[in-house]
Amino acid sequence: MKPVEIAKGIYNVGVIDWNIRDFHGYSTHLGTTYNAYLIVDEKVALVDTVKKEFSDHLIHNIARVIDPKKIDLVVSNHTELDHSGGLPRVMHRIGEDKPLYVSKMGKKNHARHFPQQWNYQPVTSGDVLELGKRSLTFLETRMLHWPDSMFSYCKEDGVLFSSDAFGQHYAGQEMFDDVVGDAIMPHAKKYFANILLLYAPLILKLVDQVVAMGLDIKTICPDHGVIWRKDPMKIIDAYVRWSKQEENRNKAIIIYDTMWHSTEEMADAIAAGVAEAGALARPMKLREWDRSDIMTEVLDAAAVVVGSPTLNNGLFPTVADILTYLKGLKPKNKIGAAFGSYGWSGEAPKLIHDALAEMQFNLIDDPLKIQYVPQEDGLEKSVELGRKIGSAILGKG
Repeated sequence: MKPVEIAKGIYNVGVIDWNIRDFHGYSTHLGTTYNAYLIVDEKVALVDTVKKEFSDHLIHNIARVIDPKKIDLVVSNHTELDHSGGLPRVMHRIGEDKPLYVSKMGKKNHARHFPQQWNYQPVTSGDVLELGKRSLTFLETRMLHWPDSMFSYCKEDGVLFSSDAFGQHYAGQEMFDDVVGDAIMPHAKKYFANILLLYAPLILKLVDQVVAMGLDIKTICPDHGVIWRKDPMKIIDAYVRWSKQEENRNKAIIIYDTMWHSTEEMADAIAAGVAEAGALARPMKLREWDRSDIMTEVLDAAAVVVGSPTLNNGLFPTVADILTYLKGLKPKNKIGAAFGSYGWSGEAPKLIHDALAEMQFNLIDDPLKIQYVPQEDGLEKSVELGRKIGSAILGKG
């Protein structure tokens, strides 16, 4: 993509990665972008870089605005390599002695990623960097989602460079929220559910901190996806809602895998029971859905029901995987239930039950397990479990 002017003298010089489909376990069906921002003032600043493989493309984009050697300083809001991988190429091109502004933790993290002895300038919350007509105010955002993460805020234009917050893995020529419209929100929701949900309490504190600082935010520039210029409060409000984990829809996500379709038959019967009770049910077979798409549905589900056949006295591998993933992201305020078929030992439903209990789900029944193929009575037990789940979702149980 070519440089896009965000405000007078502020450009997105980042790149589009059309072809990436897996971002360390997160499905990126539409690719992603690595946004980097050039501020042309009395001092020229580059805010963040790109993934290493796109370094030359970044340099080319910068050169379409200004000679890269005229860059006076670089701000690295986050050490993760999709945003810092291009630093060696950039610093070599502009001059290894140019100041590199990072958080205090960022200095430690950068030194562990890069052997170069760069001119690090550690900053902390409230520090201000004067560029001329503009300035950048720094705000540390530790564990959103790395210990070194920070925001940079240009108060003169009301532009917040938000690093990995408020982003989306979305590749497209549309650079702004008002161009894409509401179609961007599912991508923002997926990004939050799979990357930032774990840090929900910190997000709520950060929003309070931003309000206390009185920042007049007109535009939010994340490091992935579209820029929020029409209504930046839309994504901030969404983050607050998602962080509170209180707005659960009247739906149950039934996550399962199956060997000879017996657990699948139980899942379908449970879904039918949920629907009979008046709630929504969405069965999601693990080998047909990516874990990150499942997690997106879990974010606003009232109930999470997990089923597995018993394999080698334990869980089916895909079920073990999703339980580990769920446990790491810490979804809250969920109803839970476990089920599964088995041949001779039948441990899987109890293992699921215990895992959901450890996650503090509200478990509404004992694990349901059926030996071999569910017959009419077994299917009715599955439907009845679904009815209980649906009633609990609707507050009738």
